[in-house]
Amino acid sequence: MDRFEYIEARLFEGENYIKREKNVKIYDGDDKTQFTDGEVVLTTHRILWGKPGDIPKGLVCLSLHLYYVFCLEEESGGVFGLGGPKRIILHLGPSLPGKRPGPAVVSPFHFVKFSFKDGIDPAFYKALGEAVAAKAWEQPTPVSSPISPTNSSSSGRPSVAPTSSRIRSGIVGIERSIEEQHRATDESISVAFKDLTKLMEKAKDMVAISKNISNKIREKQGDISEDDTVRFKSYLMSLGIDDPVTRDAFRSDSDYYMGLAQQISDMMVAVLMDCGGIMSLADVWCRVNRARGLELISPEDLLNACKLLQTIGAPMALRKFPSGACVLQLNTNRDEEIAKVTSDMLEDNGFLTPEKLSQLANVSVLLARERLYTTERLGLACRDESIEGLAFYPNRFLNEAL
Repeated sequence: MDRFEYIEARLFEGENYIKREKNVKIYDGDDKTQFTDGEVVLTTHRILWGKPGDIPKGLVCLSLHLYYVFCLEEESGGVFGLGGPKRIILHLGPSLPGKRPGPAVVSPFHFVKFSFKDGIDPAFYKALGEAVAAKAWEQPTPVSSPISPTNSSSSGRPSVAPTSSRIRSGIVGIERSIEEQHRATDESISVAFKDLTKLMEKAKDMVAISKNISNKIREKQGDISEDDTVRFKSYLMSLGIDDPVTRDAFRSDSDYYMGLAQQISDMMVAVLMDCGGIMSLADVWCRVNRARGLELISPEDLLNACKLLQTIGAPMALRKFPSGACVLQLNTNRDEEIAKVTSDMLEDNGFLTPEKLSQLANVSVLLARERLYTTERLGLACRDESIEGLAFYPNRFLNEAL
């Protein structure tokens, strides 16, 4: 922000008002500043920024001469660039001698951002580009301005910067911008190749399964097992959803949640079958967003959609345990069967802790703990809580006489 000046909000001779916007804050490069919720005024020569009401009264405000600007662009708001444009990036040439004092003496950045709370008005962005291209400050004016900086011309521009210097500063800025774009491109390519490596590893498993299925069909040596089918579907779903449900496609939130619930049901049925019929809602959120790519959903959207699974007749439902843990569970995954399997594991091991059951059953510690609690509620296990931790034992009262 070393190109800004503190100056009275008056126009130069020959300078004309163009457009005004409210609720604007300024960034010094990517860093936030104290200049927030202000009013910006675009003229043929400058950009003025001040608190609402200050500029019309002619009070001191921030001023940025447009001759510093050699390039401008829009920056989209939201996560991963989703949503409409919210900021205008101004790439600036070096600070010139004779500049009035401003909010910063030296800045490490060669660009500033104007962030618009209500989004960028296309008319304002177009007017700004036209004002920069018109270069009205290069047109001589007969009378000097009362607020011109020291050693400045009547147009309000310092007279110490020749045209060749301005061109050179613009070229340097453009070269620097191109270098930054190349660096960002290289980083994106590196990330893409890492993702491609993971995809190739997953593809090897898919190719092996597909060959197995095709060989069985060709040789007719046996039916395709259910495990092969489930695993194949699981790998396909992990690659992504072709047409993810988005809020823009629906007129109301209720319709959006209904459509999202149907898509979650379609993609998670194979995944749940592959992991024992139950999965924590946090893991479900990760699986769904990984499949959706850039069309991410919030935890709240996932929760609201899962609440409607029973409404649409899905083969799964949202369940909340007494501890408060939320899971997605297949309707065929009954507590009695889970408790029976867990009881058998208790008999085989003598006792189990949530951590040990987590390793044996290949589930999270949270789900392992809930399985043990469910087994206890159905009378097939006894709990022991001590300073050594939480452990569960077989219920000997069922099989042994007192």
